[in-house]
Amino acid sequence: MTTQQNHTIPNDVSDFLLNCFARSPSWQLWLSLPLSLLFLLAMGANATLLITIWLEASLHEPMYYLLSLLSILDMVLCLTVIPKVLAIFWFDLRPISFSSCFLQMFIMNCFLAMESCTFMVMAYDCYVAICHPMRYPSIITDQFVAKAVFFILVRNVLVAVPIPFLSARLYYCGRDVIENCMCTNIPVSRLSCDDITIKHLYQFAGGWTLLGSDLILIFLSYTLIMRAVLRLKAEGAVTKALSTCSYHFILILFFSTILLVLIFTHVAKKEVSSDMPVLLNVLHHVMPAALNPIVYGVRTQEIKQGIQRLLKKGWW
Repeated sequence: MTTQQNHTIPNDVSDFLLNCFARSPSWQLWLSLPLSLLFLLAMGANATLLITIWLEASLHEPMYYLLSLLSILDMVLCLTVIPKVLAIFWFDLRPISFSSCFLQMFIMNCFLAMESCTFMVMAYDCYVAICHPMRYPSIITDQFVAKAVFFILVRNVLVAVPIPFLSARLYYCGRDVIENCMCTNIPVSRLSCDDITIKHLYQFAGGWTLLGSDLILIFLSYTLIMRAVLRLKAEGAVTKALSTCSYHFILILFFSTILLVLIFTHVAKKEVSSDMPVLLNVLHHVMPAALNPIVYGVRTQEIKQGIQRLLKKGWW
């Protein structure tokens, strides 16, 4: 039977149901507590980092502006996904409206890509700091950060907009259960009665182009950093340089690895539990958000001193 492509006909579906762990419902019980704690940690740590950078004049520098952008992205991603997941776990509030679903899809696609792009810019910042320290003040300026933020916003919004738009244009003829805790691209589009080949091709090409280019530039930056570090002769210079960027690289690797694992578990869904990609999806929206401000903030001496000064002034 041929599928009707006339989108003037209204969808039979006005709401979706988020079915988090269909095969392992008991996961919701033990996952809700650590997930809520991670959510509170992520929101609290990122808010602390943002307030400290905002109030401390000594932190009004390009590197800390990039950290602020990363914190904002993390907080938006957490607020977009985790409260709804916890509402499902605690109160079984599984319905999500048609428009809310595609808004969530847009934010997730756009902000995850923006976070990847921000990591790329921060890797470049680290490269200039280690490999061209004398030129750093003239290269990494406020104007550079403004241009980088503009590029991050425009590139990822333009690429992300068609994904929920194409999904919303599909005809949903009755099936309304999304096998996930959030409105991710593939589980939603699979509910449609239309041909989704073009949408999947665009998503595959766009996603791998953005993620792939960011990863290549990130690893190129850290390869050049390692080569420069190994050439350093001064005592303690290698240790200092590595301590500056090693934790940043670990977080970037964690962000990229969990995303790649999520993609491959979707591809190899017959070999792994169908609930595993769902779990990875949830963790990917809260784990980096909880770890980023701790690693970037607590291990940065200037930020620790800024927090201490604010505590002495009675801001907290």
